[in-house]
Amino acid sequence: MKRFINSEKAPKAIGPYSQAVEANGTLYISGQLPVDVATGKFVEGGVKEQTEQVMKNIGYILEEAGYSYKDVVKSTCLLSDIAGFAEMNAVYGEYYTEDCPARAAFAVKDLPLGALVEIETIAVK
Repeated sequence: MKRFINSEKAPKAIGPYSQAVEANGTLYISGQLPVDVATGKFVEGGVKEQTEQVMKNIGYILEEAGYSYKDVVKSTCLLSDIAGFAEMNAVYGEYYTEDCPARAAFAVKDLPLGALVEIETIAVK
C-alpha cells in the first residue's frame, strides 16, 4: 500500500510527481528545491542559503509523514556546480551529525528553475 505525503509547509510539486510517497515503511522524498513557500520563490543567496532551505523543506515533509532526520538512510545531492560542494556539505552536516545516511553528491548540467542545489531523500521507519 502506498501513502502519498503532501506538506503545506513545503513547495508543491512542479510536475507530475508527489512530494513524497511512503511504501512498506520506506519514505521516498522527491528532489527538493530551495523554494520558500511563504514567497513561492527561491531563497536569496548562494549555495549555503539554498541548501538550508532545501533541508528545511525535507524536514517539513519528514514531519508530515511522521519521520525525522534520524530516519533518513540515503540522500542524493545534486549541484549545478561541484565548486559549491563544500558549502552544501557544511549545511548538510548540521542536519546529520551522527549515524549519517548514505549519500551521493554530484554536479549536473542544470537543475530545475536554475536552482543551485536539489536533494532527494529516502527514510525508513
